[in-house]
Amino acid sequence: MPTYRLDLAYDGGGFRGWAKQPGVRTVQAVLEEALERRFGPVVTVVAGRTDAGVHARGQVVSFTSERDVEVESLARSLNKMLAPEVVVWGCRHVPDDFSARFSASYRSYRYQVLARTQPDPFLHRTTWHVRDSLDLEAMQRGAAALVGEHDFASFCRRKGRSTERRVISAEWTQDAEIIEFRITATAFCQQMVRALVAVGVEIGRGTIGAEEVPAIIAAEDRAVAWGAAPPQGLTLWEVGYPAEFS
Repeated sequence: MPTYRLDLAYDGGGFRGWAKQPGVRTVQAVLEEALERRFGPVVTVVAGRTDAGVHARGQVVSFTSERDVEVESLARSLNKMLAPEVVVWGCRHVPDDFSARFSASYRSYRYQVLARTQPDPFLHRTTWHVRDSLDLEAMQRGAAALVGEHDFASFCRRKGRSTERRVISAEWTQDAEIIEFRITATAFCQQMVRALVAVGVEIGRGTIGAEEVPAIIAAEDRAVAWGAAPPQGLTLWEVGYPAEFS
């Protein structure tokens, strides 16, 4: 059966996350409903299962079907049904052994903080408004301690699975009043990025020191972290694959 890859972007504000759930609107549900009109029932595989309110710029989905269709026509058809909330950037045939989830070599997320006294009505869907001034240099030092392979249990919602992850890069950047956290890892556990952002903001406020991050990691205890930043500031930015799937 042909295997297809879809590259998606979506505004997560109107969805209860990616994964299908009874009685609620999710990205997977509306996408599979649209695909069913062309293929019949389809089950999608996704690179990263985003939570309620979280956005995606570079989400990747794969699925198989007994039917073969022209991919550009499929992309146009899906966008007519789903845009502007969900947009298909690309659609193509891929090797039969491609999986959006299991073939991925890394995922990158970005989180935007609006650091100023007044909120912005045009940014409230995509940023976390923080009224305090933040120490970017201290936040950078805290982010540097995240790089490498660690058990991130202090930053993850436990569901009986391993919380060991390898972070490839992590940094805070600033452009005017927007402070952005950028992180790339082989994989993430649930709410990991938002929990890391929450700690980063507390470092920026001066509530905790950057030098405390290694101890928070070593504790492997969710109770020692600072909860999770709100979902609307988070975007799944990019998913990377080996050359044979790129």
